[in-house]
Amino acid sequence: MNADKSCGLNVDSGYVELAVEVFAMLADATRVRLILALRDGEMSVNELAETVGKPQSAVSQHLAKMRLARIVTTRQEGTRVYYRLANEHARQLVVDAIFQAQHSLGGTPAHHLPQTTTGAA
Repeated sequence: MNADKSCGLNVDSGYVELAVEVFAMLADATRVRLILALRDGEMSVNELAETVGKPQSAVSQHLAKMRLARIVTTRQEGTRVYYRLANEHARQLVVDAIFQAQHSLGGTPAHHLPQTTTGAA
């Protein structure tokens, strides 16, 4: 419990407003899709645009905002820029939000079902 308070997890924490800004940044379906696309590693803007089904210019604008918010970082190789998640927290927020959404549908969400090892992928 004391560790929670020392990490800013109390109701009067100054981090509450910053957390709200993070949620606001993630309150966009394209940005959530970009985080899901980046959860396994870095990708170029072209790859991301194709993956999320949006124009490259729109994806670039979203990524610029996410970079300013320190959700993604970049690496340049020649003329290509590769994006990756800055840390695991945005990925975990999105995963948890998807799981919470599954709960809203009622029944037992897939993430609570036992894993099968039938060899089917």
